[in-house]
Amino acid sequence: MSIEISKGIQLSAFDVEMLNLGKLIAIPFKQFVSEGQIFWLYPSQQIPFGLTVEQYYQLNYLPLAQNPFNSLTSIQIQTWGKCEYHWHIHPNKRHLLPKIAQSTIWNLSALEHIFEQNQVLKLLFLRVYQLSEPCILNAPPPPGSFFWSQPEDRIIAASEKDEPIVSESSFRQRKALIMDGEAYPNTSLESLQFQLSSLEVGHPVAKQLNHELKQLLGWNSHHKTVLTAPEWINKIAALGNRSKEEDEGKSSYQAGTDFEIVVRQSLEFLGFKVDYTHRGGAGGIDIFCSEPYPLVGECKSGKKIPNDTAVQLLNLGTLRLENKEAFSKAAKLIIGPGELTDQLKKAAKVHGMAILNPATLEKLVKVHHQYPIDLFKLRDYLVDGQADDEVIRYINQHLQKIQLRAFIVQLVKDFLESSLDADADISQLHAIYVFRKPAQPLKREEMYEILVELSSPLTAYLGRRKGNDGSDRFYFLRDMKK
Repeated sequence: MSIEISKGIQLSAFDVEMLNLGKLIAIPFKQFVSEGQIFWLYPSQQIPFGLTVEQYYQLNYLPLAQNPFNSLTSIQIQTWGKCEYHWHIHPNKRHLLPKIAQSTIWNLSALEHIFEQNQVLKLLFLRVYQLSEPCILNAPPPPGSFFWSQPEDRIIAASEKDEPIVSESSFRQRKALIMDGEAYPNTSLESLQFQLSSLEVGHPVAKQLNHELKQLLGWNSHHKTVLTAPEWINKIAALGNRSKEEDEGKSSYQAGTDFEIVVRQSLEFLGFKVDYTHRGGAGGIDIFCSEPYPLVGECKSGKKIPNDTAVQLLNLGTLRLENKEAFSKAAKLIIGPGELTDQLKKAAKVHGMAILNPATLEKLVKVHHQYPIDLFKLRDYLVDGQADDEVIRYINQHLQKIQLRAFIVQLVKDFLESSLDADADISQLHAIYVFRKPAQPLKREEMYEILVELSSPLTAYLGRRKGNDGSDRFYFLRDMKK
Protein backbone atom coordinates (compact mmCIF):
# COMPACT_ATOMS: atom_id res chain seq x y z
CA MET A 1 0.00 0.00 0.00
CA SER A 2 1.42 3.40 -1.01
CA ILE A 3 2.07 6.21 1.46
CA GLU A 4 1.28 9.80 0.53
CA ILE A 5 4.12 12.25 1.19
CA SER A 6 3.36 15.91 0.53
CA LYS A 7 6.69 17.58 1.23
CA GLY A 8 10.35 17.03 2.00
CA ILE A 9 13.01 18.42 4.27
CA GLN A 10 16.38 19.74 3.12
CA LEU A 11 19.39 18.39 5.00
CA SER A 12 23.13 18.57 4.47
CA ALA A 13 24.10 16.06 1.76
CA PHE A 14 26.53 14.23 4.05
CA ASP A 15 23.94 14.09 6.86
CA VAL A 16 21.54 12.43 4.41
CA GLU A 17 24.25 10.01 3.30
CA MET A 18 24.90 9.01 6.92
CA LEU A 19 21.16 8.65 7.59
CA ASN A 20 20.87 6.43 4.52
CA LEU A 21 23.72 4.25 5.76
CA GLY A 22 22.36 3.92 9.28
CA LYS A 23 25.30 5.77 10.84
CA LEU A 24 22.95 8.53 12.02
CA ILE A 25 19.42 8.25 13.41
CA ALA A 26 19.03 11.94 14.33
CA ILE A 27 20.01 15.33 12.89
CA PRO A 28 19.86 18.95 14.10
CA PHE A 29 16.70 20.55 12.66
CA LYS A 30 15.37 23.90 13.92
CA GLN A 31 11.88 23.94 12.35
CA PHE A 32 8.97 22.42 14.27
CA VAL A 33 8.14 18.83 13.34
CA SER A 34 5.43 16.78 15.00
CA GLU A 35 5.77 13.12 15.82
CA GLY A 36 4.61 10.83 13.02
CA GLN A 37 5.18 13.32 10.18
CA ILE A 38 6.82 11.86 7.07
CA PHE A 39 9.11 13.58 4.56
CA TRP A 40 11.31 13.07 1.53
CA LEU A 41 14.97 13.44 2.56
CA TYR A 42 16.63 15.86 0.15
CA PRO A 43 20.48 16.10 0.11
CA SER A 44 21.15 19.82 0.04
CA GLN A 45 24.50 21.44 -0.74
CA GLN A 46 23.95 23.86 2.12
CA ILE A 47 25.41 23.52 5.61
CA PRO A 48 22.79 24.54 8.20
CA PHE A 49 23.01 27.29 10.80
CA GLY A 50 25.46 29.38 8.76
CA LEU A 51 28.38 26.99 9.36
CA THR A 52 31.03 25.75 6.96
CA VAL A 53 31.83 22.09 6.26
CA GLU A 54 35.00 22.42 8.34
CA GLN A 55 33.09 23.96 11.25
CA TYR A 56 30.19 21.51 11.13
CA TYR A 57 31.91 18.12 10.83
CA GLN A 58 34.58 16.42 12.89
CA LEU A 59 38.06 16.33 11.38
CA ASN A 60 38.13 12.59 10.62
CA TYR A 61 34.87 12.89 8.63
CA LEU A 62 35.91 15.91 6.55
CA PRO A 63 37.38 14.04 3.51
CA LEU A 64 34.14 12.08 3.07
CA ALA A 65 31.90 14.98 4.10
CA GLN A 66 33.28 17.12 1.26
CA ASN A 67 32.65 14.45 -1.40
CA PRO A 68 28.84 14.79 -1.60
CA PHE A 69 29.17 18.53 -2.19
CA ASN A 70 31.81 18.09 -4.88
CA SER A 71 30.12 15.22 -6.74
CA LEU A 72 26.40 15.92 -6.35
CA THR A 73 25.51 16.07 -10.06
CA SER A 74 22.05 14.52 -10.17
CA ILE A 75 19.16 15.63 -7.99
CA GLN A 76 17.95 12.40 -6.45
CA ILE A 77 16.02 11.39 -3.36
CA GLN A 78 16.70 7.84 -2.25
CA THR A 79 14.91 7.71 1.11
CA TRP A 80 12.06 9.06 3.14
CA GLY A 81 11.88 9.59 6.88
CA LYS A 82 9.34 9.48 9.67
CA CYS A 83 9.67 11.70 12.72
CA GLU A 84 9.88 9.49 15.79
CA TYR A 85 10.67 12.35 18.16
CA HIS A 86 11.79 15.99 18.00
CA TRP A 87 13.97 16.33 21.07
CA HIS A 88 14.55 19.80 22.53
CA ILE A 89 17.75 20.01 24.55
CA HIS A 90 17.32 22.94 26.95
CA PRO A 91 20.00 24.52 29.22
CA ASN A 92 19.42 21.94 31.97
CA LYS A 93 20.53 19.23 29.50
CA ARG A 94 23.41 21.12 27.95
CA HIS A 95 25.90 18.76 29.61
CA LEU A 96 24.79 16.11 27.08
CA LEU A 97 26.30 17.95 24.10
CA PRO A 98 29.81 16.40 24.41
CA LYS A 99 28.34 12.88 24.46
CA ILE A 100 26.13 13.66 21.45
CA ALA A 101 29.16 14.94 19.53
CA GLN A 102 31.15 11.85 20.53
CA SER A 103 28.43 9.53 19.22
CA THR A 104 27.79 11.39 15.95
CA ILE A 105 29.71 13.20 13.19
CA TRP A 106 29.46 16.86 14.25
CA ASN A 107 31.96 19.06 16.05
CA LEU A 108 31.12 19.86 19.66
CA SER A 109 31.78 23.53 18.84
CA ALA A 110 29.14 23.33 16.08
CA LEU A 111 26.53 21.90 18.45
CA GLU A 112 27.36 24.59 21.01
CA HIS A 113 27.06 27.27 18.31
CA ILE A 114 23.60 25.97 17.34
CA PHE A 115 22.63 25.85 21.02
CA GLU A 116 23.78 29.42 21.65
CA GLN A 117 21.61 30.79 18.82
CA ASN A 118 18.34 29.96 20.64
CA GLN A 119 19.42 28.42 23.96
CA VAL A 120 18.16 25.08 22.64
CA LEU A 121 19.35 22.30 20.35
CA LYS A 122 16.61 20.48 18.47
CA LEU A 123 17.48 16.93 17.38
CA LEU A 124 15.09 15.28 14.94
CA PHE A 125 15.01 11.48 15.41
CA LEU A 126 14.13 9.89 12.07
CA ARG A 127 13.26 6.35 11.05
CA VAL A 128 14.65 6.24 7.51
CA TYR A 129 13.18 4.00 4.79
CA GLN A 130 14.75 3.00 1.47
CA LEU A 131 12.75 3.70 -1.68
CA SER A 132 12.54 0.97 -4.32
CA GLU A 133 14.18 3.44 -6.74
CA PRO A 134 15.17 7.11 -6.36
CA CYS A 135 12.96 10.11 -7.04
CA ILE A 136 14.39 12.53 -9.63
CA LEU A 137 13.86 16.28 -9.20
CA ASN A 138 13.80 18.49 -12.28
CA ALA A 139 15.61 21.35 -10.52
CA PRO A 140 17.00 21.96 -7.02
CA PRO A 141 14.45 23.49 -4.66
CA PRO A 142 14.96 27.02 -3.31
CA PRO A 143 17.11 27.14 -0.16
CA GLY A 144 15.14 26.48 3.02
CA SER A 145 14.19 23.85 5.56
CA PHE A 146 11.37 22.29 3.52
CA PHE A 147 10.50 21.80 -0.15
CA TRP A 148 7.56 20.66 -2.27
CA SER A 149 7.87 18.57 -5.42
CA GLN A 150 6.87 19.97 -8.78
CA PRO A 151 4.63 18.31 -11.44
CA GLU A 152 7.60 17.71 -13.75
CA ASP A 153 9.57 15.84 -11.06
CA ARG A 154 9.73 12.04 -11.20
CA ILE A 155 8.37 11.02 -7.82
CA ILE A 156 8.37 7.37 -6.73
CA ALA A 157 5.55 6.49 -4.34
CA ALA A 158 6.60 5.50 -0.84
CA SER A 159 5.22 2.18 0.33
CA GLU A 160 4.46 0.41 3.58
CA LYS A 161 6.73 -2.33 2.21
CA ASP A 162 9.76 -0.01 2.13
CA GLU A 163 12.22 -1.43 4.62
CA PRO A 164 13.79 0.67 7.36
CA ILE A 165 17.55 1.27 7.27
CA VAL A 166 17.73 0.57 11.04
CA SER A 167 15.54 -2.01 12.79
CA GLU A 168 12.93 -0.95 15.33
CA SER A 169 14.74 -2.42 18.34
CA SER A 170 18.15 -1.11 17.30
CA PHE A 171 16.66 2.35 16.69
CA ARG A 172 15.09 2.43 20.14
CA GLN A 173 18.32 1.34 21.79
CA ARG A 174 20.46 3.90 19.99
CA LYS A 175 17.91 6.64 20.71
CA ALA A 176 18.02 5.74 24.40
CA LEU A 177 21.84 5.89 24.42
CA ILE A 178 21.80 9.42 22.97
CA MET A 179 19.06 10.73 25.24
CA ASP A 180 20.65 9.16 28.35
CA GLY A 181 24.01 10.69 27.49
CA GLU A 182 25.73 7.32 27.24
CA ALA A 183 28.75 6.79 25.00
CA TYR A 184 28.19 4.95 21.73
CA PRO A 185 30.15 1.65 21.98
CA ASN A 186 31.33 1.34 18.35
CA THR A 187 33.18 4.64 17.90
CA SER A 188 36.57 2.95 17.29
CA LEU A 189 35.13 0.58 14.67
CA GLU A 190 33.47 3.49 12.87
CA SER A 191 36.74 5.42 12.82
CA LEU A 192 38.52 2.44 11.28
CA GLN A 193 35.76 2.04 8.68
CA PHE A 194 36.06 5.64 7.56
CA GLN A 195 39.84 5.31 7.22
CA LEU A 196 39.38 2.20 5.07
CA SER A 197 36.91 4.02 2.82
CA SER A 198 39.70 6.28 1.61
CA LEU A 199 41.88 3.23 0.78
CA GLU A 200 39.17 1.15 -0.90
CA VAL A 201 39.90 2.07 -4.53
CA GLY A 202 42.53 -0.29 -5.92
CA HIS A 203 42.93 -2.20 -2.67
CA PRO A 204 40.77 -5.38 -2.66
CA VAL A 205 41.74 -6.30 0.93
CA ALA A 206 40.73 -2.85 2.20
CA LYS A 207 37.49 -3.08 0.21
CA GLN A 208 36.57 -6.44 1.76
CA LEU A 209 37.47 -5.34 5.29
CA ASN A 210 35.49 -2.13 4.81
CA HIS A 211 32.49 -4.19 3.69
CA GLU A 212 32.80 -6.48 6.72
CA LEU A 213 33.06 -3.53 9.11
CA LYS A 214 29.87 -2.04 7.64
CA GLN A 215 28.18 -5.37 8.29
CA LEU A 216 29.43 -5.39 11.88
CA LEU A 217 28.13 -1.85 12.40
CA GLY A 218 24.78 -2.71 10.83
CA TRP A 219 25.02 0.06 8.26
CA ASN A 220 23.09 0.17 5.01
CA SER A 221 21.62 -3.31 5.29
CA HIS A 222 19.61 -2.98 2.07
CA HIS A 223 22.37 -1.99 -0.33
CA LYS A 224 25.49 -3.72 0.90
CA THR A 225 28.13 -4.70 -1.62
CA VAL A 226 27.65 -8.40 -2.28
CA LEU A 227 31.02 -10.10 -2.24
CA THR A 228 30.50 -12.81 -4.81
CA ALA A 229 32.54 -15.98 -4.57
CA PRO A 230 35.49 -16.23 -6.99
CA GLU A 231 34.74 -18.42 -10.02
CA TRP A 232 37.51 -20.90 -9.17
CA ILE A 233 35.65 -21.99 -6.01
CA ASN A 234 33.29 -24.08 -8.16
CA LYS A 235 36.16 -25.74 -10.04
CA ILE A 236 38.21 -27.24 -7.19
CA ALA A 237 36.75 -30.75 -7.39
CA ALA A 238 36.59 -30.69 -11.21
CA LEU A 239 40.26 -29.72 -11.54
CA GLY A 240 41.23 -32.49 -9.15
CA ASN A 241 39.38 -35.07 -11.21
CA ARG A 242 40.96 -34.03 -14.53
CA SER A 243 43.44 -36.25 -16.28
CA LYS A 244 45.24 -36.33 -19.60
CA GLU A 245 42.45 -38.34 -21.20
CA GLU A 246 39.78 -35.89 -20.05
CA ASP A 247 41.68 -32.75 -21.11
CA GLU A 248 42.02 -32.69 -24.84
CA GLY A 249 45.21 -30.92 -25.84
CA LYS A 250 46.46 -30.64 -22.26
CA SER A 251 49.10 -32.89 -20.70
CA SER A 252 48.62 -34.57 -17.34
CA TYR A 253 51.41 -32.33 -16.03
CA GLN A 254 49.49 -29.20 -17.08
CA ALA A 255 46.28 -30.55 -15.54
CA GLY A 256 48.18 -31.29 -12.32
CA THR A 257 49.62 -27.79 -12.28
CA ASP A 258 46.12 -26.31 -12.64
CA PHE A 259 45.05 -28.37 -9.65
CA GLU A 260 48.03 -27.23 -7.56
CA ILE A 261 47.18 -23.61 -8.33
CA VAL A 262 43.55 -23.93 -7.26
CA VAL A 263 44.56 -25.77 -4.06
CA ARG A 264 46.95 -22.94 -3.16
CA GLN A 265 44.18 -20.44 -3.88
CA SER A 266 41.86 -22.43 -1.63
CA LEU A 267 44.26 -22.54 1.30
CA GLU A 268 45.03 -18.84 0.95
CA PHE A 269 41.30 -18.10 0.84
CA LEU A 270 40.85 -20.09 4.06
CA GLY A 271 43.43 -17.89 5.78
CA PHE A 272 46.74 -19.72 5.35
CA LYS A 273 49.83 -17.78 4.32
CA VAL A 274 51.08 -19.65 1.24
CA ASP A 275 54.78 -19.58 0.37
CA TYR A 276 55.02 -19.09 -3.41
CA THR A 277 58.82 -19.16 -3.51
CA HIS A 278 58.97 -22.95 -3.24
CA ARG A 279 56.53 -24.48 -5.70
CA GLY A 280 56.04 -27.97 -7.04
CA GLY A 281 57.90 -29.66 -9.86
CA ALA A 282 61.06 -31.70 -9.80
CA GLY A 283 62.47 -31.60 -6.28
CA GLY A 284 59.83 -29.19 -5.05
CA ILE A 285 56.94 -29.57 -2.65
CA ASP A 286 53.50 -28.64 -3.97
CA ILE A 287 52.27 -26.69 -0.92
CA PHE A 288 53.98 -24.94 1.94
CA CYS A 289 52.08 -22.63 4.32
CA SER A 290 53.88 -20.80 7.11
CA GLU A 291 50.93 -19.28 9.01
CA PRO A 292 48.88 -19.62 11.15
CA TYR A 293 50.78 -22.89 11.52
CA PRO A 294 53.14 -24.78 9.19
CA LEU A 295 51.39 -26.95 6.62
CA VAL A 296 52.99 -29.02 3.87
CA GLY A 297 51.09 -30.84 1.18
CA GLU A 298 51.06 -32.73 -2.07
CA CYS A 299 48.40 -32.45 -4.79
CA LYS A 300 47.51 -35.47 -6.94
CA SER A 301 44.92 -34.90 -9.66
CA GLY A 302 43.50 -37.72 -11.72
CA LYS A 303 42.05 -41.12 -10.89
CA LYS A 304 44.95 -42.52 -8.89
CA ILE A 305 47.09 -41.39 -5.97
CA PRO A 306 50.49 -43.09 -6.29
CA ASN A 307 51.67 -45.33 -3.46
CA ASP A 308 54.83 -43.30 -2.99
CA THR A 309 52.98 -40.02 -2.35
CA ALA A 310 53.42 -40.28 1.42
CA VAL A 311 57.16 -40.98 1.05
CA GLN A 312 57.47 -38.10 -1.40
CA LEU A 313 55.77 -35.72 1.04
CA LEU A 314 57.96 -37.00 3.87
CA ASN A 315 61.22 -36.45 1.98
CA LEU A 316 60.38 -33.12 0.35
CA GLY A 317 58.63 -31.77 3.45
CA THR A 318 61.61 -32.57 5.67
CA LEU A 319 63.95 -30.84 3.20
CA ARG A 320 61.65 -27.80 3.03
CA LEU A 321 61.39 -27.47 6.83
CA GLU A 322 65.06 -28.40 7.22
CA ASN A 323 64.64 -30.82 10.16
CA LYS A 324 62.54 -33.79 11.19
CA GLU A 325 61.18 -32.18 14.36
CA ALA A 326 59.72 -29.20 12.48
CA PHE A 327 58.20 -31.58 9.94
CA SER A 328 56.64 -33.75 12.65
CA LYS A 329 54.91 -30.69 14.18
CA ALA A 330 53.60 -29.37 10.86
CA ALA A 331 50.18 -30.27 9.46
CA LYS A 332 50.61 -32.67 6.52
CA LEU A 333 48.06 -32.91 3.76
CA ILE A 334 47.59 -35.01 0.63
CA ILE A 335 44.79 -33.77 -1.65
CA GLY A 336 43.49 -35.91 -4.46
CA PRO A 337 40.33 -37.66 -5.69
CA GLY A 338 41.88 -41.04 -6.49
CA GLU A 339 41.24 -44.30 -4.68
CA LEU A 340 43.62 -45.05 -1.82
CA THR A 341 45.64 -48.22 -1.67
CA ASP A 342 46.15 -49.99 1.66
CA GLN A 343 49.84 -49.14 1.42
CA LEU A 344 49.12 -45.40 1.11
CA LYS A 345 46.60 -45.48 3.97
CA LYS A 346 49.10 -47.15 6.28
CA ALA A 347 51.93 -44.80 5.30
CA ALA A 348 49.73 -41.74 5.86
CA LYS A 349 48.79 -42.92 9.35
CA VAL A 350 52.38 -43.76 10.27
CA HIS A 351 53.63 -40.32 9.21
CA GLY A 352 50.65 -38.31 10.48
CA MET A 353 49.29 -37.25 7.08
CA ALA A 354 45.67 -36.32 6.35
CA ILE A 355 44.23 -37.29 2.97
CA LEU A 356 41.48 -35.07 1.61
CA ASN A 357 39.26 -35.31 -1.45
CA PRO A 358 39.07 -32.11 -3.57
CA ALA A 359 35.27 -32.19 -3.23
CA THR A 360 35.67 -31.86 0.55
CA LEU A 361 38.09 -28.97 0.11
CA GLU A 362 35.59 -27.28 -2.22
CA LYS A 363 32.81 -27.65 0.34
CA LEU A 364 35.06 -26.26 3.08
CA VAL A 365 35.96 -23.20 0.98
CA LYS A 366 32.31 -22.52 0.08
CA VAL A 367 31.27 -22.65 3.72
CA HIS A 368 34.15 -20.34 4.68
CA HIS A 369 32.99 -17.82 2.07
CA GLN A 370 29.72 -17.44 4.00
CA TYR A 371 30.82 -18.19 7.56
CA PRO A 372 34.59 -17.98 8.27
CA ILE A 373 36.01 -21.12 9.79
CA ASP A 374 38.59 -21.43 12.56
CA LEU A 375 41.81 -22.89 11.12
CA PHE A 376 43.03 -24.00 14.54
CA LYS A 377 39.82 -25.97 15.11
CA LEU A 378 40.02 -27.37 11.60
CA ARG A 379 43.46 -28.79 12.37
CA ASP A 380 41.93 -31.08 15.00
CA TYR A 381 39.85 -32.69 12.24
CA LEU A 382 42.76 -33.26 9.85
CA VAL A 383 43.20 -36.75 11.23
CA ASP A 384 45.84 -39.23 10.08
CA GLY A 385 44.74 -41.17 7.00
CA GLN A 386 41.46 -40.51 5.18
CA ALA A 387 40.15 -37.29 6.78
CA ASP A 388 37.06 -36.50 4.69
CA ASP A 389 34.50 -37.78 7.19
CA GLU A 390 36.08 -35.80 10.04
CA VAL A 391 36.32 -32.58 8.02
CA ILE A 392 32.70 -32.97 6.91
CA ARG A 393 31.80 -33.47 10.58
CA TYR A 394 33.56 -30.19 11.40
CA ILE A 395 31.71 -28.40 8.57
CA ASN A 396 28.35 -29.66 9.85
CA GLN A 397 29.17 -28.64 13.43
CA HIS A 398 30.22 -25.22 12.19
CA LEU A 399 26.94 -24.77 10.27
CA GLN A 400 24.90 -25.90 13.28
CA LYS A 401 26.73 -23.35 15.42
CA ILE A 402 25.90 -20.61 12.90
CA GLN A 403 22.24 -21.66 12.71
CA LEU A 404 21.93 -21.63 16.51
CA ARG A 405 23.36 -18.13 16.73
CA ALA A 406 21.19 -16.87 13.89
CA PHE A 407 18.17 -18.31 15.73
CA ILE A 408 19.13 -16.46 18.94
CA VAL A 409 19.69 -13.16 17.09
CA GLN A 410 16.24 -13.49 15.47
CA LEU A 411 14.74 -14.35 18.86
CA VAL A 412 16.13 -11.15 20.41
CA LYS A 413 14.89 -9.11 17.44
CA ASP A 414 11.38 -10.60 17.51
CA PHE A 415 11.02 -10.26 21.28
CA LEU A 416 12.07 -6.60 21.39
CA GLU A 417 9.97 -5.63 18.37
CA SER A 418 6.88 -7.09 20.02
CA SER A 419 7.57 -5.49 23.41
CA LEU A 420 7.95 -1.92 24.61
CA ASP A 421 11.42 -2.51 26.06
CA ALA A 422 14.65 -1.35 24.43
CA ASP A 423 16.56 -4.38 25.72
CA ALA A 424 16.07 -7.69 27.52
CA ASP A 425 17.82 -9.68 30.23
CA ILE A 426 18.96 -13.30 30.15
CA SER A 427 15.93 -14.53 32.12
CA GLN A 428 13.48 -13.13 29.57
CA LEU A 429 15.46 -14.38 26.57
CA HIS A 430 16.09 -17.85 27.96
CA ALA A 431 12.39 -18.25 28.82
CA ILE A 432 11.42 -17.34 25.24
CA TYR A 433 14.11 -19.71 23.91
CA VAL A 434 12.77 -22.63 25.95
CA PHE A 435 9.19 -21.79 24.94
CA ARG A 436 10.08 -22.05 21.26
CA LYS A 437 11.40 -25.60 21.79
CA PRO A 438 14.53 -25.33 19.62
CA ALA A 439 16.36 -28.36 18.28
CA GLN A 440 19.30 -27.68 20.60
CA PRO A 441 18.39 -27.15 24.28
CA LEU A 442 20.58 -24.65 26.11
CA LYS A 443 21.15 -24.01 29.77
CA ARG A 444 20.80 -20.43 30.92
CA GLU A 445 24.59 -20.12 31.36
CA GLU A 446 25.24 -21.50 27.86
CA MET A 447 22.82 -19.05 26.28
CA TYR A 448 24.37 -16.17 28.23
CA GLU A 449 27.83 -17.04 26.85
CA ILE A 450 26.45 -17.04 23.29
CA LEU A 451 24.72 -13.68 23.85
CA VAL A 452 27.99 -12.18 25.09
CA GLU A 453 29.78 -13.61 22.02
CA LEU A 454 27.16 -12.15 19.66
CA SER A 455 27.47 -8.73 21.31
CA SER A 456 31.27 -8.53 21.16
CA PRO A 457 32.76 -5.76 18.93
CA LEU A 458 34.07 -8.44 16.54
CA THR A 459 30.59 -9.83 15.84
CA ALA A 460 28.21 -7.01 16.82
CA TYR A 461 24.97 -8.76 15.95
CA LEU A 462 23.63 -7.74 19.35
CA GLY A 463 24.35 -4.89 21.72
CA ARG A 464 25.02 -5.37 25.42
CA ARG A 465 24.45 -3.21 28.47
CA LYS A 466 26.71 -4.53 31.18
CA GLY A 467 25.24 -4.99 34.64
CA ASN A 468 26.35 -6.50 37.93
CA ASP A 469 26.28 -10.23 38.74
CA GLY A 470 24.96 -11.42 35.39
CA SER A 471 22.33 -8.68 35.06
CA ASP A 472 23.48 -7.72 31.55
CA ARG A 473 20.83 -6.62 29.08
CA PHE A 474 20.94 -7.28 25.34
CA TYR A 475 19.45 -5.59 22.29
CA PHE A 476 19.33 -6.22 18.53
CA LEU A 477 21.76 -4.55 16.11
CA ARG A 478 21.72 -6.46 12.81
CA ASP A 479 20.46 -9.67 11.21
CA MET A 480 22.55 -12.80 10.96
CA LYS A 481 21.97 -14.94 7.88
CA LYS A 482 21.36 -18.63 8.48
